[in-house]
Amino acid sequence: MNHIALRSAVVSAIVLGSTFVPVGAQAKSVEGSVLSLVNVTRADAGCEPLRLDHRLNRAASAHSADMSRRGYFSHTTPEGVTFGERIRRAGYPKPGAENIARGQTSARQVVDDWLASSGHRENIVNCELRAVGIGVSPDGQYWTQDFGY
Repeated sequence: MNHIALRSAVVSAIVLGSTFVPVGAQAKSVEGSVLSLVNVTRADAGCEPLRLDHRLNRAASAHSADMSRRGYFSHTTPEGVTFGERIRRAGYPKPGAENIARGQTSARQVVDDWLASSGHRENIVNCELRAVGIGVSPDGQYWTQDFGY
C-alpha cells in the first residue's frame, strides 16, 4: 500500500488485529483515540499501522493502574520489574518499547507530548514495531503504551 493510501486508511480506520474497524466503532475510547493518532503519525513516517494486541493492552493498563495506585512514575516498578518482564508476563513474547506519561487530560494531549519527546517519538515511528497496547489509569492521570515486535 502506498504512503498516501495508507495514511487515508489510517485516518478513517483503526487497526485491530489484522482487520480495519471504522473509527467510530473504537475511537469512543481514549485508548482507541490514542491508537488512531499514533497510526496517523506512523503513516506520515512511512510505517505500517500498529495493531492493537490484548496482551499488550493488559500489560499497559495494569502498569498505568499500578503507577496511579502506588504513586510512582517509572518504566520499572518499585520491585525492579521492567517493561519487558511485564509484557512477557502478560503473554506477549517479543516486547519492543514503552512510553509512559502522567497528567495529560486527553488522547490528543498525550500523543502530542510523546511526539514532542525524541525518545517517545522514536518508539512511535519505529517501523519495526508492529503491535501496541494502550492503558490509562482509572483516575485518567497515568498513560502507558507498550509496543511489541
